Amino acid sequence: MNISSSLASLINIPADNIIYAVILFVIGLVFIVKGGDVFVDAATWIAEATGIPKFIIGATVVSFATTLPELLVSSIAAVKGQNDMAIGNAVGSVTANIGLIMSISVLCMPAVIKRSSVAVKGSLMILAVAAIFAFSYDLDLNIWQSIIMIAIFVVFMIENIISGKKSLASDTEGNEKIEHTGKQMALNIVKFLIGAAAVVVGADLLVDDGTVIARHLGVSEAIIGVTIIAIGTSLPELVTTLTAVAKKQSELSIGNIIGANIIDLTLILPICAFLSGGTLTVGKQSAFLDMPVCLLVIAIAIIPTLIFKKLSRWQGALMICIYIGYVAVLVTNSSMHYLPF
Repeated sequence: MNISSSLASLINIPADNIIYAVILFVIGLVFIVKGGDVFVDAATWIAEATGIPKFIIGATVVSFATTLPELLVSSIAAVKGQNDMAIGNAVGSVTANIGLIMSISVLCMPAVIKRSSVAVKGSLMILAVAAIFAFSYDLDLNIWQSIIMIAIFVVFMIENIISGKKSLASDTEGNEKIEHTGKQMALNIVKFLIGAAAVVVGADLLVDDGTVIARHLGVSEAIIGVTIIAIGTSLPELVTTLTAVAKKQSELSIGNIIGANIIDLTLILPICAFLSGGTLTVGKQSAFLDMPVCLLVIAIAIIPTLIFKKLSRWQGALMICIYIGYVAVLVTNSSMHYLPF
C-alpha cells in the first residue's frame, strides 16, 4: 500500500515534493490520533455491550487499542524495509512516554505510588528494555530473542488480568452488559471499522512521508522515527495523561504509560522481526544511543519510585532534561556527525 504515491499520481504532483510530504504527514498524524480515539471508544463499548468483564477490557482491549498506532506504523515500516524507522518508532515512543509525557505528569502532580501497583509492571518494563538492549548488541533481533520478548508480554498480560480481577472483585456491576439497541451496536461497529481504517491510513502516510521528509532534511529515518513519528504516535498517551492529571488521577496515567511501554517493547518489535523474515536488523543509533537512553529514563522513573513509594518532581525534571538533551544530540549529530553513526 502506497497511498502517498497514488494520490500524487492522481493530482499530478511528484511524490517526493517536500510540501506535499509535510501536508500528508500532518494528515497522517491527525488520522492516527482521531482514528485511534474513535477505535478505542468503539472497541470498549462493543466489549462492554457483549458482556466482557471490565477488568478484561482494561487489560486487553484498551491496552491493545491505545498502542495500535505504534504497532501499525512500525509494522508497515518493517514490511517496507524501513527497519530503522520501525525500531525508532517503537523505542522512541517508549522514551517519549517516559521522558516527556510521564515527566509532564510528575512535574504537574507528584504521585504517591503503591509499591504493589508498580512493582511487577515496572520491573517487567525494565526487564523488557534491558533485554532488547542486550539482544541488539550484535545489531540483530532474531527469532528466539523475539520469542523471549513475547514471553515477557504474556507474563505482563497474565499479571494485568489477575490484578484487574482483584481490583474489581467487589464490583457487582463488573460483569453486567450495558443496555443497547441493534442500531447502537451497528453504529459502534461502523465507528470501530472507520477508526481502525483511519489508523491504518495514517500509519502508511507517516511511514512514506516521514521517509521523504528525512531525505529532504538530510537526516536518517531512525531520527524521524524516534522523534516526530514517536511523539506523534504517543499523542493518545499524552491526551490520556493530561486528562488524568486534570482529574487528579496521576497514578492512573502512570499505570497507562507503563502498560503501553511494555506492549511497545515486547510485542511490536518481535512482530517487526517476524515481518522482516525472522530477523530484525538494528541500526547502530538504535543499539548504542536510543536504547541506552530509553533504559536510563525508565530506571530513573521506576527504581527510586519502588524505594521511596512516590514519583517525585526531581525525577520528572531529570527525565525531561535527559529527553531534551537526547533530542538535541540527535539533531546536532545529523549535521555535525560527531557520533560514529
